[in-house]
Amino acid sequence: MSSDNRMREGPVGRTLHVLCDVCAVVGGAVLIAMAVMTVVSVIGRTFFDAPILGDVELVQLGLAVCVATFLPYTQFRSANIIVDFFTTRATPRTQRWMDGLGCLLYALMTALIAWRVYAGGMLSMENQETSMLMSLPIWLPYLLMVPGLVLCTLVGLYQAVRCWTTPPDGSQVQA
Repeated sequence: MSSDNRMREGPVGRTLHVLCDVCAVVGGAVLIAMAVMTVVSVIGRTFFDAPILGDVELVQLGLAVCVATFLPYTQFRSANIIVDFFTTRATPRTQRWMDGLGCLLYALMTALIAWRVYAGGMLSMENQETSMLMSLPIWLPYLLMVPGLVLCTLVGLYQAVRCWTTPPDGSQVQA
């Protein structure tokens, strides 16, 4: 059974799998909307001297949301870049332990980022910060990033536990 399929085992794995897919679809929809808006703005600028006001602002804010919504999907599928040069000769058990440690550290970092993004969004809301051209509230994209970052944290924790409790062949460790 592949590593990706093993992550989907059990109710927690299946739930995280669905949530990661939904999160990625939301990010994809935002990305498509930004692409369409950019094309319309470029056509408007080129042929009608009428670009979409604040198109660059919208792309900047939207890309931050996209990154946060794609991270859980990538982490769940173990698709992040891993440098295993130093661990290729380690035993499978050592590799799994180190993979678990990496997942835990990843989860801790995404938790820290989620907390600070949330705090920044709250501060931005209190200060009523807006974008320069369109006067869009800056706190909105901040808070739209938080669910993806929290989900990414949960995925990392789940993967750490899986690495430490499941042997490489996929059979469950007996307690």
